[in-house]
Amino acid sequence: MHNTLPIENYEEQLAEKVRSLQTMMQPFQAPDAQVFASPVSHYRMRAEFRIWHEGDDLWHIMFDQQTKQRIRIDTFPAASQLINDMMQAILPLLQQTHLLRHKLFQIDYLSTRSNKIIVSLLYHKKLDDSWTEAAKTLRAQLQSQGFDLQLIGRASKTKIMLDNDYVDEVLPVAGKEMIYRQVENSFTQPNAAVNIHMLEWALAATEGSQGDLLELYCGNGNFSLALARNFRRVLATEIAKPSVAAAQYNIDANHIDNVQIIRMSAEDFTQAMQGAREFNRLAGIDLSSYECNTIFVDPPRSGLDAETVKLVQGYERILYISCNPETLCENLETLNQTHDVVRLALFDQFPYTPHMESGVLLIRRG
Repeated sequence: MHNTLPIENYEEQLAEKVRSLQTMMQPFQAPDAQVFASPVSHYRMRAEFRIWHEGDDLWHIMFDQQTKQRIRIDTFPAASQLINDMMQAILPLLQQTHLLRHKLFQIDYLSTRSNKIIVSLLYHKKLDDSWTEAAKTLRAQLQSQGFDLQLIGRASKTKIMLDNDYVDEVLPVAGKEMIYRQVENSFTQPNAAVNIHMLEWALAATEGSQGDLLELYCGNGNFSLALARNFRRVLATEIAKPSVAAAQYNIDANHIDNVQIIRMSAEDFTQAMQGAREFNRLAGIDLSSYECNTIFVDPPRSGLDAETVKLVQGYERILYISCNPETLCENLETLNQTHDVVRLALFDQFPYTPHMESGVLLIRRG
């Protein structure tokens, strides 16, 4: 099946999202939203497919969310052109090698604008040295076709990397090229074009800022590093070890000297800032030396917990990126008691779906 997108309806679906977001934000006297559209196709930089076997044949499939029926996917125009090219190239090669196709149940793809790709093959069987040798042959065949790839095999409690489990992305952000290491099986922004819009919007929103920036949930440093140019120093927290390692690499790769990453949860950091607990991982970091007038948060879909909302409310300026406008509005019911929403943005990360990514800038009254 050649999966298709309703490209002719893109503007209409985006307008409906804008109307919905503006309606939800009315109780908070938010200004009109700045709207950042997505490319209408080939916008997703990562994709995951189950693999269906029939005899010696195999193909990518997805499942219909309503009927749960499987759908054969031969092309996937939502994904990057590089992912589509790899989908076409890899299946015939897998079909030729029983060792590689046997009990293969999923393929994950992670691509970059800089034309690099990670392909992860997931199995319901033990992977051994013979699999590794066959995978090396597969990698060489794909490289001979011009692919710059990392190939990874996964099974229960097993991960085999032929080289690396990461690729380095390069994004043009407000006149500077930013390098971001993206690690397999870790969170990365799915829509690179919209991510650039988000970074540039955040830069514009914090232009002329005074003092330091505190960021919670920093991931691989996506926002921290881009925003560093607008602040004296940046203090950022992240709990996932691979993301922290990637963030540290990105700091060095971008020659940034004013960003400090702390591996701890937002909840633990809140307790540290309140003096409720001491943490060994904060040894050598003088939190009192930071003059953080601005806080940046990009929480999971559940939004900010009550204690973190209280922490955030203590800052003069709050920059909040949300992947769930409902929990954003729940948090704003408290934050709007002391802060005004002065900027609002809608980022169309996931076209043709109800999903809305949004951003708000709040400034304390008085």
